[in-house]
Amino acid sequence: MKYTVVDAHYLHDYQIAMTFEDGKHGVVDLSEYTKRGGVFANFGHIDYFKNFTIDYGTLVWDGEVDIAPERLYEKAVK
Repeated sequence: MKYTVVDAHYLHDYQIAMTFEDGKHGVVDLSEYTKRGGVFANFGHIDYFKNFTIDYGTLVWDGEVDIAPERLYEKAVK
């Protein structure tokens, strides 16, 4: 599936560079999530935000919080 994240690394602030299974890549700015609260409340702490993994083709924080890969693709590839 083209939305599958195959590589991602933290750049700065709330920006992450990522590459998708279809070879497309880009930078996503996820700063808008710091204002959402709820499951994203910890995004206000940059050290928490920087500590993500790739699980099942999407970014995951603490093994519980994730962002839909199609949303990441949309933001990265535009």
